[in-house]
Amino acid sequence: MTHPAQPKASHFINGAYVEDTSGTPIPVVYAASGEQIAVVYAATPAIVEQALASGKAAQKAWARMTGTERGRILRRAADIIRARNHELSVLETYDTGKPLQETLVADATSGADALEYFGGLAGSLTGEHIPLGEDWVYTIREALGLCVGIGAWNYPTQIACWKGAPALACGNTMVFKPSEATPLCALKVAEILHEAGLPAGVFNVVQGMGEVGGALVTDPRVDKVSLTGSAPTGKKVYAAAAEGMKHVSMELGGKSPMIIFDDADIENAVGGAINGNFYSSGQVCSNGTRVFVQKGIKEKFLARLAERTGNAVIGDPMDEATSFGPMVNENQMNIVLGYIEKGKAEGARLICGGARCDMPGWYLQPTVFADVTDGMTIAREEIFGPVMSVLDFETEEEVVARANDTEFGLSAGVFTKDFTRAHRVIGNLEAGSCFINSYNDAPVEAPFGGVKASGVGRENSKEAIKHYSQVKSVYVRMGDVEAAF
Repeated sequence: MTHPAQPKASHFINGAYVEDTSGTPIPVVYAASGEQIAVVYAATPAIVEQALASGKAAQKAWARMTGTERGRILRRAADIIRARNHELSVLETYDTGKPLQETLVADATSGADALEYFGGLAGSLTGEHIPLGEDWVYTIREALGLCVGIGAWNYPTQIACWKGAPALACGNTMVFKPSEATPLCALKVAEILHEAGLPAGVFNVVQGMGEVGGALVTDPRVDKVSLTGSAPTGKKVYAAAAEGMKHVSMELGGKSPMIIFDDADIENAVGGAINGNFYSSGQVCSNGTRVFVQKGIKEKFLARLAERTGNAVIGDPMDEATSFGPMVNENQMNIVLGYIEKGKAEGARLICGGARCDMPGWYLQPTVFADVTDGMTIAREEIFGPVMSVLDFETEEEVVARANDTEFGLSAGVFTKDFTRAHRVIGNLEAGSCFINSYNDAPVEAPFGGVKASGVGRENSKEAIKHYSQVKSVYVRMGDVEAAF
């Protein structure tokens, strides 16, 4: 009997499910048990061609529709997603291993939020009139054309919507390639968009590994590439897109600082550190994995953190009581175990966790290291797992300099009751998405993205519109043309 997670086919192209079993099989393994629950096939060159050709063919007619008409379809898709939140959350849990307690409130719902927000914005995308005495200029905001979206494995539903919604609102079409580690959810997004009235070919999904991504990114018909992934992948994709002078958005990794001052509310600071390190089992790009704690409250903070981390309910992700799930796959679990060993070897003090859980699936204990110094591997490299590094600091000037001493710049957080200091410190931190007395909130209304090696461009908010559209300016002369001869 086929597993309920098995999709109808591997790809969704031109408004229908499409299969081609001659592609490389991609097994879908459930992270909580290690059992194979589905299989999809990587896109063959013929499948890639079919997807790009259908996206290209559908674009002009889609862009000619009014923004209000396009928005109505996106908003209808948002309503369908909300109505089916439970089944989509179950699928997300099968795809990623994240606990149902989390997917029910964070995944399909945030995808629906993006479709609703950009659906609402679509009708408001206008140019401007620029008066120049008797003459004038008007501008037209136009679609870029055909976009390629490349997703990461930690938020498969959300990323498909975060990229698809602004692209479609602006009149672009998209070919989306999910991560090969989590291929299931984007297909449902495509199916629901089509059900909501999206014309065939406007949003297509193809499966595959790096070579499929490479074929999509380098195709001359593609006008824009949007990637969510690691910094090394980002550099490769950016370079390949630059070759064809394509527009890009890069949402990459981070090693973000969370700074906790002596006067912070300890419970809130511990809560922020837990959210910024252990939500999604630590598999979040914006996580605040370098937790700088001012010396005066260090031991009090660590004691309370260890106590609250002990309350994590590790178990079956389908049980809504479970609050901490497995890593996405065995490979990622082993990468993180390697970092934990480095933390121990380099002299960090293990406060809690530090090992694999004794149960089936790819479970790791939530792990906290204290007495971490800036040069340690666990303080320099993105781990992408449930490993928190706690570092000591004494002064504001010192901690700002140390927080900024990294190639990354995705997020940053400050916990303090002194609001002047909070804004001053955030103002001095090199990061794109920042938090005061909170961590990792990502409402669709706010721009999301990083600086330095953490990427270029922004997702969400009105800022995203700029990355999925371009402006044409038209000079209108009302009088006679003067010429030299």
